[in-house]
Amino acid sequence: MTTTPSPDGARTAAKVSALTLAGLVVGSMVGAGVFSLPGRFAAETGVTGAVIAWAIAGGGMLMLALVFQRLALRRPDLDAGVYSYARAGFGPYAGFFSAFGYWASACAGNVFYWVFIMSTLGAVFPALGAGDTLLAVVVSSAGLWLFYALVRSGAREAAAVNRIVSVAKVLPIVVFVLLCVFAFDPQVFAANLTGATGAPVLYEQVRATLLVTVFAFIGVEGASAYSRHARRRSDVGRATVLGFLAVLAVFMSVTIVSYGILPAEEIAALRQPSMAGVLEAVVGGWGAVFIGAALVLAVLGAYLSWTLMAAEVLLVAARAGDLPPVFARTNEKDVPVGALTLSTALVQVLLVVVLFAADAFDVALNLTSALALIPYFLTAGFALKLSLTDRTGLSRAARTAQTLVAVLATAYTGFLLYAAGAEYTLLSLLIIVPATVLYAAARRARGERVFSAGEWVLFALAAAGAIAAAALIATGVLVI
Repeated sequence: MTTTPSPDGARTAAKVSALTLAGLVVGSMVGAGVFSLPGRFAAETGVTGAVIAWAIAGGGMLMLALVFQRLALRRPDLDAGVYSYARAGFGPYAGFFSAFGYWASACAGNVFYWVFIMSTLGAVFPALGAGDTLLAVVVSSAGLWLFYALVRSGAREAAAVNRIVSVAKVLPIVVFVLLCVFAFDPQVFAANLTGATGAPVLYEQVRATLLVTVFAFIGVEGASAYSRHARRRSDVGRATVLGFLAVLAVFMSVTIVSYGILPAEEIAALRQPSMAGVLEAVVGGWGAVFIGAALVLAVLGAYLSWTLMAAEVLLVAARAGDLPPVFARTNEKDVPVGALTLSTALVQVLLVVVLFAADAFDVALNLTSALALIPYFLTAGFALKLSLTDRTGLSRAARTAQTLVAVLATAYTGFLLYAAGAEYTLLSLLIIVPATVLYAAARRARGERVFSAGEWVLFALAAAGAIAAAALIATGVLVI
């Protein structure tokens, strides 16, 4: 596969199908989270609360998926999703804010994936420990640079591999659901309707369970982030919605069928990944081994998806002049090598940090959700702004529908930011604000003004939040 230069000197993006784009959505969402859902849900609620929580979370994230779908059609000139939507809606600095936060989220999540794999394998190979031993870091590093070579070999080839892996890792989960349906005990299921003994009221059960879904749904923007490679813009929206609905069906099925196998108290007490313990109760010891192998495959697929998307966001931001030009370079295979190298190098550094600061890694894992929610909120806000200001070519009914979807998506992502906790929002600012020096350097190199009046206000507020985070860490109030 080759690419040809476009008139402005940039290479024409390699094109992929709608199925491959849907694979990016599935690949980025189906990672480690799904394998822990039975235990995490059973610890908080029963069947009734789980159904309500999935309905609320699924409905809210469906609104966000529809936002990505409609923006792909309404603004086909915008690539890389979360970055370009934030930039178009709220200015260049907001675009940088979204792009860098999204990229940092992907890197933090990728560190978690490698440690989670090593921890899973540690049950068989004790030298790998909990993923934080020297051997675990060496093996993780080898895998890290192997994936770097795979992605660098070609954007289309890497996306095609991801499509295959996405299918391969969903099949074991489907097998899990089918086996649990075969062994389903209606009496156990009925006893789990209200959750474990002494569970709080239903509202508190649902509220606590909603927080579990935040990390599980990150990645819904996969097709949008890779939009410059779409053959047709309509493919981006179609892939987003279809991929999301498929993943939602998988997540709900895994959660609900587990309640028909074991009492909620026993599910909650299972070692993670709890799916392994549930299947072991159905088929014996080989079930745990089967789920362990599926988990490794799923996490590797999610890692590949996030590597592709993180590099794409930095590439488009650099081409727009909001990051230094080194991140805008692509090789003959249309791979953003500058962005890819920076992403891989940061993950490598964080892997080494894991050896010395396990607590810092735990914080990085929680930051993954908070950092991703900022771009989601800005994207939904742009969709709302667009629905109120640009009504060309739309009927009154279509305008009303788009506005309603945008309002619901904005409200839901705003709620998730609030639910993530102020401490992690502040830590997110502590990561993004210092990187503003890259934004300022890129803007000055192009002879452009760094901040508008409104952007100075945004920077001042963000800087105040970053200073507050640093102060809380220094005084021991916030522990990393």
